[in-house]
Formats: sequence, C-alpha cells, structure tokens
Amino acid sequence: MKPEQKAIKVYIRGKNIIKLLGGPPESVLMRSGAVFLKPGQTVGKHNTEDNEELLIVLEGEGSLILSENRQQEMQVDTVQYIPPDTEHNVINTGSSILRYIYVTAKTK
Repeated sequence: MKPEQKAIKVYIRGKNIIKLLGGPPESVLMRSGAVFLKPGQTVGKHNTEDNEELLIVLEGEGSLILSENRQQEMQVDTVQYIPPDTEHNVINTGSSILRYIYVTAKTK
C-alpha cells in the first residue's frame, strides 16, 4: 500500500509533543512530530538508535545537548542533524516557547 498525500495540523493546544507521521502506512520510513517546550523545559535524554534525525526550529531558542556534553545552539530558521546511535537532549534556553519539528528515518 502506497502512502497518500496528507496535511497535518501542527499545533494542538496543551500538548508538548504531537506525532505528525508514524511510519507505515502513513509514510514509507519517516516519522515526525512537533515539539513545544516552555523556558527551561527539556525533552529528556534519548538515543536515535538506528534512525537519523532532523530538527527544524520554528520559534524560540534552545540547545541541542549531545553525548560528551557537546552543545549546538538552536535558533529560528536553523536545522540540526543528529546521526544514528547518538544520545541527545533538547532544552529550551530562551524566555519564550521553543517550537520545532523533528523528522526521523530508519537507516537499517
């Protein structure tokens, strides 16, 4: 079964993380979601495992914290790439909402 085109609402009031695509049959390999973090809030440390991940910042600012305490700043109109098998976390370091989209895809 071939996935079909769809339009997905990105913002649902009161939710911090919203699934946009969940893999088959919604897409071939991609999974995606929208994340909304309040100042100081974090998504929690997790690992990409056998996925690669892309973060697209839509609003606010934050830090992408990678293994070995490496950090990359996240700002509006920036995209972050996280390779497979990478432990990471995102924290809102700004004074307003951090809003971003994540997209993952299996590499194996």
